Amino acid sequence: MFNLNDIIYLNLLYQFNMKIKLTLLVIALFAVSKLYGQTSDNCVADVILSGYSERAYTSEPVNDQQLDLILKCGIRAPSARNNQPWKFTVIKDEATMKEIVNNVVPGNVLVIVSGIESEVGTTPDFDCGLATESMFLGAHGLGLGARIYGSPTENINSKKELFQIPSGYKAVVVLRIGNIDKSVDAVSAATPRKKAEEIINYKK
Repeated sequence: MFNLNDIIYLNLLYQFNMKIKLTLLVIALFAVSKLYGQTSDNCVADVILSGYSERAYTSEPVNDQQLDLILKCGIRAPSARNNQPWKFTVIKDEATMKEIVNNVVPGNVLVIVSGIESEVGTTPDFDCGLATESMFLGAHGLGLGARIYGSPTENINSKKELFQIPSGYKAVVVLRIGNIDKSVDAVSAATPRKKAEEIINYKK
């Protein structure tokens, strides 16, 4: 026969087991909803809204797995008629990078995005811009910093062999990727954005 203490103990044990099972069920349901369902948060929008073009980087290197994923983001970018008219030239050595961006630090990576040249010398700049932006967002999604440069392309195109730009292509834009100095206050340091009402116009 059970005495009163035994009954109290068994009751508490039963309640504890039920709480454990309920907790596990809630965790399982939450995991399934994250995996298969729609949630109110949007990580892509969060990356876009919180992103900025970093200037301060550390010497911690970008690893190969991070770089591979970022480049895949560029490959998956949309383009007119899905022509994918771009080539990506990856530069890691500091001396060559400094020929392009003079304040790079060890551990940074530069990606030169080149567009195929037409007979009149024009390139699909818009498509190359989409690929660059996809990689820019990919880098930020991984917690890295990224900055887009346009001005170095004139120098790159005058030394195509040095930078190993593929034949028939011309540099359009450069993407810098690196680990960021987390002590920088991005909110106060960033240039303020225009207000939505200054930009958006709804047709009435």
